[in-house]
Amino acid sequence: MKFSTIGTSWITESFIAAAKQSGAAELHSVYSRRDENAKAFAEKNGASKWFSNLDEMLQDDGVDFIYVASPNILHYEHMMACIENKKHVFCEKPMVLNETQWNNAREAAIANGVYIFEGFRHLYSPNYLRLKESLSHVGQVRSVMLQYVQYSSKYDAYKDGKAPNVFSKEFAGGALMDLGVYPLSMAIDLFGEPEDINYFPVLLENGTDGSGTLVLNYQSFIVTILCSKVAQGTIPSEIHGEDGALRMDHIAPIDALSFYDRKAKETKELAEKQEPLDMIYELEAFVKMVKEQNEQTYSNALERSRHVAKWTAKARKQHHIEFPGE
Repeated sequence: MKFSTIGTSWITESFIAAAKQSGAAELHSVYSRRDENAKAFAEKNGASKWFSNLDEMLQDDGVDFIYVASPNILHYEHMMACIENKKHVFCEKPMVLNETQWNNAREAAIANGVYIFEGFRHLYSPNYLRLKESLSHVGQVRSVMLQYVQYSSKYDAYKDGKAPNVFSKEFAGGALMDLGVYPLSMAIDLFGEPEDINYFPVLLENGTDGSGTLVLNYQSFIVTILCSKVAQGTIPSEIHGEDGALRMDHIAPIDALSFYDRKAKETKELAEKQEPLDMIYELEAFVKMVKEQNEQTYSNALERSRHVAKWTAKARKQHHIEFPGE
């Protein structure tokens, strides 16, 4: 499959590198608002075409899907433009900001006969699949603690008075939308929808959540999620059950994964070696889904995206963290 890109950041270059390494897709063209930027990015990454007019790129019949990695606030707009031009869409998280946008995108995708897919790279890696396979070993789940606490490379710029997109409500930034969606999507994928959610953000002066704690209520256990862009965490994430515990070194990617057997008092390492460029796995899953027209895989992934949009929107609204257009 041939693809084009919207966005010229490091994440787009990582996606292009994953496509080259896996051979699952071939870069065709790139888009940037400025012609000189588009040309430079195309030459750097081996694209045969570049565009500074989005409509022109989307009308190119030589493209199968579009990789969308623009600022968060533009994801929905760009995705809808791709759908209307009958292009499949691989969109970086967050794909949408709320259920209304999700429903509009879903209906448009059906009408135009295309697939839309949210990039949650951590949910397609081999070690995450090992985690899912081993979940029953812990017995009845009683508590879960997931953390993604990572000091942002853009935070110093924010402290210097600048306005990076990731620390701007105007661009749908903040800890929850940038990092919190990783553990939240994992919790929803593992345990389904929670019964309720509460968010306790630490707000910066501009009203953006620099960090926060999510509490997800399930019938017989609680999931606690720590997310931050203004500090650096070192503790692992764990799932605690009556028979044992699963421990992972990180959410995305999981490089170390172990199971502690409470009865045997033994710890077993479960992780296997996986590609450092873990975007390969989500890309291969997307291409396989589209080629095989696997409706079950598509439905499951799309429904998970709906749940993430629903619960992040509810968590944000508890503290009036709203974005343009909502």
